[in-house]
Amino acid sequence: MSVEKELIARSGLACELCSAKDELSVYEVPESASNGAGESVYVCATCKDQIEDQGKIDPNHWRRLNDSMWSTVPAVQVMAWRMLTRLKAEGWPQDLLDMMYLDEETLAWAKADYVDPEDTIKHIDSNGVQLQAGDTVVLIKDLNVKGGGFTAKRGTAVRGISLVHDNPEHIEGKVNGQQIVLLTQFVKKS
Repeated sequence: MSVEKELIARSGLACELCSAKDELSVYEVPESASNGAGESVYVCATCKDQIEDQGKIDPNHWRRLNDSMWSTVPAVQVMAWRMLTRLKAEGWPQDLLDMMYLDEETLAWAKADYVDPEDTIKHIDSNGVQLQAGDTVVLIKDLNVKGGGFTAKRGTAVRGISLVHDNPEHIEGKVNGQQIVLLTQFVKKS
């Protein structure tokens, strides 16, 4: 039986990561010990594009991992772990990762090609403290909000920040009900 036929039978003609039914194809999970149905997943075009190009990632699309992370298929578990780990700065994926269980061999496979972005990019506040997604920070100076038409005052608390993945000097948060980008040099963790 071919790999694709095995995956069709296993998946029930649905993406094994998001349950979509259109444009399905075989995706060989990188760093697997061998190539076969056990080392591949059947995915939709949207999942495949976002797996292969991190710039295209839509975090809301991956909320469906809440179901697929419980698959008994190691290849599906590995891809769910890898995508949740890529997205953990969003907050909700970290909760799923905390619940997820992988045996030692599957976890080693999942980590085989993974480089933790926190090892390369660290968001540091004005006092040298590392910031994490979901933290609360306080502004240390008045900031004019371009395009917002207001000044964010010193001492304003910004709750539930999110990190800008490709820039260690930027974080995002809501001030006066408006989502803005803040420079880490003007905030301190509270």
